[in-house]
Amino acid sequence: MASMRDIKRRIKSVNSTQQITKAMNLVASSKLNRAKSRFNDTKPFFEATKRVIANVVKGSKGVSSVFMQERNESGKTLVIVIAGDRGLCGGYNANVCKAALEIMAEKKSSVVITAGNKARDFFRHKNIEVAQCYRDISEKPDYIDAYIIGNKAIDMYEKGEVDEVYFVYTEFITTLTNEPGSIKLLPLDPGDFEGSEEPHSSTLTIYEPDEEAVLNYVIPKYVNTVIYGGMVESAVCELSSRMTAMDSATENAVEMIDSLNLIYNRARQGAITQEITEIVGGSNALE
Repeated sequence: MASMRDIKRRIKSVNSTQQITKAMNLVASSKLNRAKSRFNDTKPFFEATKRVIANVVKGSKGVSSVFMQERNESGKTLVIVIAGDRGLCGGYNANVCKAALEIMAEKKSSVVITAGNKARDFFRHKNIEVAQCYRDISEKPDYIDAYIIGNKAIDMYEKGEVDEVYFVYTEFITTLTNEPGSIKLLPLDPGDFEGSEEPHSSTLTIYEPDEEAVLNYVIPKYVNTVIYGGMVESAVCELSSRMTAMDSATENAVEMIDSLNLIYNRARQGAITQEITEIVGGSNALE
């Protein structure tokens, strides 16, 4: 059995850990409120962009665009994965990486672009090619970050280095619940936009200079917008997961301290009882 000094040292160590996890919980909670505000501001913009794309796609049926053509040139699939730069957020990082692996399992060959150190480390450990890794943007992404990632993916697609592009992120459901989600970005499937167009949009739209040029201009904007929306939503999920994980860790620390205090008090009581017994025994021996 551990000595009283060891138990006391353990209590002090767990108490220090509890203070750290409690502080991290408060920091994550503060950041989460700001991330939620940004997410709520971004979502209407994403929905409006999707409606614009739906109207353009609907009004340009039969038009051939490089971003809408199925092909099989390189045999590679590009998967953009949004994860965190840090851990201590439960299963957030592992879940989104596993969702990306499920997509890759159905493909002939895959390459990834990662946002976040955890995704990069995960796929390197799996010996999967990482074309590019973007760091220090997971908790507070900007549109320029999405623009850079989107342009890299579009450049690889246009050069024929990959035949299709998928985007894997984490969908926010509630503060305590989130789940990985995926979107096929390229080639664009018109069926994904059915029902998203404006209900009273005109079918007599005139495109300048032509439908193909408009699509080739608008679709990259849509790709960048989807990536930005996913990054903002993933940031909310990462912070909510970290807040929940740290709250759970703090509660576990409290339970552990209570348990150690009980063990310490029992050991102390046993030591006192033994001392009393020795004193009584010594007194009886003197009589």
